[in-house]
Amino acid sequence: MAQKPSIPKGTRDFSPTEMARRNYIFDTIRAAFALHGFQPIETPAMENLSTLMGKYGDEGDKLLFKVLNSGNFLSHVDASELAGGEGTPRLASRLCEKGLRYDLTVPFARYVVQHRDELTMPFRRFQMQPVWRADRPQKGRYREFYQCDADIVGSDSLLNEVELVQLIDTVFARLGIRVAIKVNNRKILSGLAEMVGAPERLTDITVAIDKLDKIGLDAVNAELLAAGLAPEAVAKLQPVIALSGSNDEKLATMRQVLCDSPTGLRGLDEVQFVMQAAAPLGISAAVELDLTLARGLNYYTGCIFEVKALDYAIGSISGGGRYDNLTGIFGMPGLSGVGISFGADRIYDVMGGLDLYPETMNAGPQLLFVNFGPNEAAHCLRLVAEARAKGIRTELYPDAAKMKKQMAYANARAIPFVAIVGETEMANGQITLKDMRQGTQQQMTLAEAIATIGA
Repeated sequence: MAQKPSIPKGTRDFSPTEMARRNYIFDTIRAAFALHGFQPIETPAMENLSTLMGKYGDEGDKLLFKVLNSGNFLSHVDASELAGGEGTPRLASRLCEKGLRYDLTVPFARYVVQHRDELTMPFRRFQMQPVWRADRPQKGRYREFYQCDADIVGSDSLLNEVELVQLIDTVFARLGIRVAIKVNNRKILSGLAEMVGAPERLTDITVAIDKLDKIGLDAVNAELLAAGLAPEAVAKLQPVIALSGSNDEKLATMRQVLCDSPTGLRGLDEVQFVMQAAAPLGISAAVELDLTLARGLNYYTGCIFEVKALDYAIGSISGGGRYDNLTGIFGMPGLSGVGISFGADRIYDVMGGLDLYPETMNAGPQLLFVNFGPNEAAHCLRLVAEARAKGIRTELYPDAAKMKKQMAYANARAIPFVAIVGETEMANGQITLKDMRQGTQQQMTLAEAIATIGA
């Protein structure tokens, strides 16, 4: 019995309709990247394991897909190593010298170091490629998925953060998704943790504050105490937990709270600069200071961004921030950068949920020529070539099947126009153009048909 075909868990096939939608998103993001001066690069699906290992923490190392060496990969392996146990990671490194990329950031860092003599700094790069993670598949979490990243490296200027706010706004305005751009700063969070004397509790603090709307102030305070914060530290956090008002009001409150923290005040200055510089630029997205935002605490060093859809319940659909040592892991310290990543899969869900895909997006055939036999098909081939030369997406049905079958094919493919060319039409140099949506048909020249279809 033949084996039933399947694909690996956590991967997906995409139908023509799904691909049309995905390509619409990718093309929109790619055009926005180009508009803002970002240049495309691509890196290999496989990197050397030495490039990937140790860059994502112990948990990340476990999620790397490793690629077996070709040839007799067991020739240099001792039988005792095959027994497993403590030698397994070492054995993996003997059997596998390469791995599938886990994200686009580490390969980008490797690229910058390897090609630094060719790059003009600041370097504005974008990259749109699949990545792979040996994670447990579940709803919304895949083993293969696309990332769409844009980064500016080699400049400390906060104007780059302003640029990313504009880029985010361009992408989502063009897609028709109303969003809020949440902004925070790693230095503000560090200042808060210093202020309450609990720098190691930074994540606990932000997680608890983030639950205020769901569980209320008393429950948040109880959670902070349960996490090990002293009562006096929780008391100091009250103005932060209850923070509300406009961005200016929030900043003013935080300046009072962090008055004794130079690090925290510097973070507030950075956020204020970005917001004030972005304010007169006609940005349609709401830009908000959000102190609960704590993404990438081990990675980001300055401003942090996260984008939420306003009209659809889903996690963040874009995020990023400032990092000070992208290339330090490859022995080139001191290169600062700021980057943003667009979550294509979540954006796909939002677009579908809000019915935002344009009707004209599906670039299927516009015109189908009916096939009545060898003579008519030979005549129609020339007409097909003429229609395509004028930019009309055109097909000739390949077989001289019954008319009913050919019309059913046009309906199934949602082809809006069908050209009927029999002996009469061949004799008078015309076609009968049938509008499949209206159910009407009319004899005309090919040029008139092209004008009708393209109108």
